[in-house]
Amino acid sequence: MNGSHFLIGFGIYLLLMITISYLVSRRQQSNDDFLLAGRNVSARLTFGSTVATMIGTGTSMGAVGFAYNHGWHGMLYGIGGAVGILLTAWLFAPLRQMRFMTMSEELSYYVGANQWVKQGSAILIFLASLGWLGAHIIGGALYLSWATGIELFYAKLMIGFAYTLYVMIGGYRAVIWTDSLMAVILFSGFLLMSYVAVHAIGGLDQISPALAAAKNSGLISDIGLVPALSLASVIAVGVLATPSFRQRIYAARNVSTVRRSFIFSGVLYLAFAALPALIGITARVLSPELDNHQFAFTTVAVMLLPGLLTMLVLLAGLSATLSSASSDAIAAVSVLIRDLYQGITGSMPTADKAILYSRLAVLLVSALALSLALLSDDLIRYITGMIATLMSGLFVCALLGRFWLRFTWQGALAALLGAMVTSLVVLNHPDWLAYWGNPCLPAVMVALLAAVSISLLTPPCAISRKQALALISAQRENTTSVATARSAGNASQADLT
Repeated sequence: MNGSHFLIGFGIYLLLMITISYLVSRRQQSNDDFLLAGRNVSARLTFGSTVATMIGTGTSMGAVGFAYNHGWHGMLYGIGGAVGILLTAWLFAPLRQMRFMTMSEELSYYVGANQWVKQGSAILIFLASLGWLGAHIIGGALYLSWATGIELFYAKLMIGFAYTLYVMIGGYRAVIWTDSLMAVILFSGFLLMSYVAVHAIGGLDQISPALAAAKNSGLISDIGLVPALSLASVIAVGVLATPSFRQRIYAARNVSTVRRSFIFSGVLYLAFAALPALIGITARVLSPELDNHQFAFTTVAVMLLPGLLTMLVLLAGLSATLSSASSDAIAAVSVLIRDLYQGITGSMPTADKAILYSRLAVLLVSALALSLALLSDDLIRYITGMIATLMSGLFVCALLGRFWLRFTWQGALAALLGAMVTSLVVLNHPDWLAYWGNPCLPAVMVALLAAVSISLLTPPCAISRKQALALISAQRENTTSVATARSAGNASQADLT
């Protein structure tokens, strides 16, 4: 495949994304429009954008590459993601009726609208969004560098520029429309690649003998029970605590829209889980000496498909990284504008400057994420380490807060701190890391123990959840005092069901 032809195809693809972004952005008037698409996203668009994000960088690069080294264990990424999105549909879809803008608002709601929890979790959520964004830049750059021969450094710059441009123009409404288009391209590309790859080694009945031969020769290895559970768990926790999936809840038309879309996405992703593993296994059979396992997907495409189809499939893989990146960029901007900006200045941007500030925030977020991406080229290690360190505590806070009224702000801070410290300790002890596979499980266990014990040792929250919700709404709108907000919270707002 000619690298210059791929660059032309990428340019045409980017132009299409920019055109869509412009067309859907012409009616933007407020922060809700730019960051949440007016809170009126349909079930089909929610489903499309969710599928596009899930079949993203980790699947197209990470899961296929992992299967290249570990066979059917490559399915663990898909299984963990499917479990995560199905649990999110069941546990957190009802949050739509609370009208949160960010996940940090949600977490502070559970503990009396506490500002320490809100600002502390906002920092972690912002860093987590940057971390995911950095992962997508790495994945997209690996595609682009491999297909064109461009140095990885410059490929990262090009990917960062690409998604930044159309997100700045169209905001979240552009993200959901472009993601939904990408979902069709992505799923078609993976189906085509799976069919061609399996056909190339003689059909499905040849998979088991080929896998056995690769294991006997030491090319493919098992990872062990605990690391396997850790990998599936870290992906599930990542979905349950990823800000971009919460963004879909807050932006959807209603609770039913969210739940149906997430359930359909989870079932589809569970069925899809075998495809990256199939591609990775066949890549090992067809090209057993790859220098970099993360290029397994691209290698199979070039080996088995004619030039035009190769370019289309690789563009599908590249679109996976861009769709995921755009969603996480908006999540990071939401936290930056809604929580961190207000925490520093004491107010939200005025209506006439809200969209301008949001677009400037996209630039800042992209620059920071690109800086992170320049520090690493190993996708799976980057993702699992980042999730365990930044998101395990968020997951515990969201789960306990959702169902345990005795949860306190001190317990929330203990969970966030405990998860971070535990993850960093495990990452810096090679023997422990080898045993667990990644730090997620010990980080979640320590965070849960710290949250429960500290909550029981500290006084219960004196502010009801109705009052907390009114306080959060008042802080967002800058319209009422704390006393008025508490009164309003007692008088209105149905219980979360």
